[in-house]
Amino acid sequence: MSIPLSVPGRAELIDHLVRTRIAGVVATPRANSLDHYRKLAHGDRHHWLGVELGDRWRDEQDVLAVMAERCGVSDDPELRTGPDYIDPELTVAALERAAAFLRKAAETGQRVLLATGHPGGLLDVHRMTAAALRSAGCEIVALPLGLTADEGSVHPVADVAVYERGAALWHTHSPAPMAAILDGLALAGRPLPDLVVADHGWAGCAAQRGIDAVGYADCNDPALFLAESEGTLRVAVPLDDHVTDPRFYEPMTAYLLWYAGLLG
Repeated sequence: MSIPLSVPGRAELIDHLVRTRIAGVVATPRANSLDHYRKLAHGDRHHWLGVELGDRWRDEQDVLAVMAERCGVSDDPELRTGPDYIDPELTVAALERAAAFLRKAAETGQRVLLATGHPGGLLDVHRMTAAALRSAGCEIVALPLGLTADEGSVHPVADVAVYERGAALWHTHSPAPMAAILDGLALAGRPLPDLVVADHGWAGCAAQRGIDAVGYADCNDPALFLAESEGTLRVAVPLDDHVTDPRFYEPMTAYLLWYAGLLG
């Protein structure tokens, strides 16, 4: 497909991620990340993002170890101040793993569902991914009409499922909107997606339902990285999911689509 994006080289992309704080030193406070790890370990389901973690992650040090391995945060539990850190090499490596699933979807004509709880940051990432997949022959899953969740509505914007409440698109980590989509498809007798590309609770819910899912997640949201480590989620891409200008994500998206063979 033809998308007016310039594809960076790998080293150029890493430099861009660090300069724009998508990775490297990010805006997320270290204290906030550690607080979320603790709450997840103590059973706060808000931080489980739709993934059923059971009693497997009751030690927050185990959570921190996975986040150090898969996101690049410091593994020092005594480091509690300052900004957190995402290893840009891990971000790019995860994008490359995600691209393999996009490539497979295009080659086999899969049904793909794209969704975001971060419309202010990641909507265009998903929108451009949906456009590239549609051009490559994938079926972009159409949502049933009248879906509701968390006292709001769930509907598509430019082929990307979003959550709306009070005539505004909302930031949400809740798995309920994705559950509403999957339940609505089943109720209508329509096939479920072969692949979900989403973020946070949207990706976690789909993965927990046994669907191949790729998800974007910040360093203060460990559930998707734990799910990836257990094999529930296929890929968790570490990044700051809401930087100051959503256009900063364009080189990253271009690299993802190019690596998947969807540009040109």
